[in-house]
Amino acid sequence: MSTNKSRVAAVQMVSTADIHANIEAAGRLIAEAAGAGAMLVVLPENFAVLDGGPQAQFAEHEGNFNGLLQGFLSAQAQRHGIDLVAGTIPLLTRPQCAGESAQLLTDGRVRPASLVFDRQGAIIARYDKMHLFDVEVSDRQARYAESDSFEAGDEVVAVDTAVGRLGLSICYDIRFPELYRRLFTERVELITVPAAFTRVTGEAHWEVLLRARAIENQCYVIGAGQGGVHNERRETWGHSMIVDPWGRVLDVLNSGEGIVVADIDLPALHELRRKMPVFSHRRL
Repeated sequence: MSTNKSRVAAVQMVSTADIHANIEAAGRLIAEAAGAGAMLVVLPENFAVLDGGPQAQFAEHEGNFNGLLQGFLSAQAQRHGIDLVAGTIPLLTRPQCAGESAQLLTDGRVRPASLVFDRQGAIIARYDKMHLFDVEVSDRQARYAESDSFEAGDEVVAVDTAVGRLGLSICYDIRFPELYRRLFTERVELITVPAAFTRVTGEAHWEVLLRARAIENQCYVIGAGQGGVHNERRETWGHSMIVDPWGRVLDVLNSGEGIVVADIDLPALHELRRKMPVFSHRRL
């Protein structure tokens, strides 16, 4: 693990139902982030398709690099020599245990999975969204029912990357601090939060939740959001940002597509943890 500063980036998109246009935009923004020196790039939730009908029509088996999505993501990581946190994509298979066959979902739902690709294009981690957004919101869509389309995951996932030890989470997870406390026990140094927060909930809670998770777990938090009007009913908050372990926002993009970039300083993080040893002060 490097002791020098490393640059990371979050990609913000305004994805639609057009999967090919979304992939083109993602490729362009990944290239921009890599060109800015980012060693780790995070895509937003549902980057490839947002509100394009049943997710199963776009879903792939984990590890199928001939598939449109995983083939694209693997190639991007290799081409740019980066670690790539691929927002979320729909997968038809549950996480596979060593020596076992992949379990296929058969009820029409999919797993919303955040895959991590290393610079060789290999999948090194998979996290399936644990907390599903089944809520009522005072916006034009009014009701969100992710459990109709998605099966929730049940595993906490951390992985070592070229820039540090990374904990994975997705969107609505940010409201459940017990998940992040589990990641803290895994001694993560960065946490990724690909998201598609609604404009209403994002305006009220997005920044304060990201900053709280960074402060209480003394880690960097990378929030990569959807940020704009997607159709006549769906609008997302955006404000993708990178937050340091002291809770400072290092970079933010309010709306529209683009990137946010920041340098992470792991020696400074470790010094903060030494001076304020929250981990060893826990009582519960």
